[in-house]
Amino acid sequence: MASLKEVRNRIVSVNSTQQITKAMKMVAAAKLRRAQDNILQMRPYAQKLGQMLSTVSAGSESSVDSPLKDVRAIDKVLIVVVTSDRGLCGAFNTNIIKATLQLINEKYSVQASRGNVEIFAIGKKGAEAFVRRGFKVNTGYTDLFTRLKFVNVKEAAEQIMKDFSEGRYDVVDLVFNEFKNVATQIIHTDPFLPIVADTTTQQVKAPEVNYIFEPNEEEILAELIPKSLKIKLYRAVLESNASEQGARMTAMDKATENAQELLKALKLVYNRTRQAAITTEILEIVGGAEALKSA
Repeated sequence: MASLKEVRNRIVSVNSTQQITKAMKMVAAAKLRRAQDNILQMRPYAQKLGQMLSTVSAGSESSVDSPLKDVRAIDKVLIVVVTSDRGLCGAFNTNIIKATLQLINEKYSVQASRGNVEIFAIGKKGAEAFVRRGFKVNTGYTDLFTRLKFVNVKEAAEQIMKDFSEGRYDVVDLVFNEFKNVATQIIHTDPFLPIVADTTTQQVKAPEVNYIFEPNEEEILAELIPKSLKIKLYRAVLESNASEQGARMTAMDKATENAQELLKALKLVYNRTRQAAITTEILEIVGGAEALKSA
């Protein structure tokens, strides 16, 4: 049985940990509110921009040539993985890493065996995980969450589009967590490049739309295509940021509850140990007194 001093030290340690987890939960809750507001404001714009691009493309009479639409034989693959910079957020990062590995094994196993799968890491945890696994990792934008602004995410999207246009990659996929609520995050593995026309949208919308383009169709689509990709990546980063704070808030809440349960158990052990020590001392005193009487 542990001594009273050891149990007291454990109680002090768990109590300190509980105070830390409570503080981290409050910080995560405050950050979540801001992150949730940002993503709720971004979603309608991103969805409308995507619809606009689909309907304009469907209603156009000619196909606008763009290097971002080039469909090539898949040899070199880039996967954009959005994780967090810090841990203590439950299975948030682990689930993204598992989903990415599953995507590679199921879809790009041949390319991976040749060493032609590269990771574009947004967030330090993902970069560290895939470096340990021996993947080629682009770490130029791992710190986006420390400077989370559209202009910085735009630079990352422009770099990805530039590399794809120059033929460095044949396909680009995006893996991230979509925020649903505090306790739920939905993992998405979405194609990013090349841009593939939505045949369903074309079949349904094409007869119904008749656009007048100003200045002209080519310039408008040439502007819309890169902008929609930048917004798509920015939305993924905002979704992941809100998901991270929700996951951390949930994890810290659970940790606080666990610490409370552990404190109850330790205090019970402490009281029993103290009672046993007092009983032992009383028995020793009584035994000593009896010995003196017999002397």
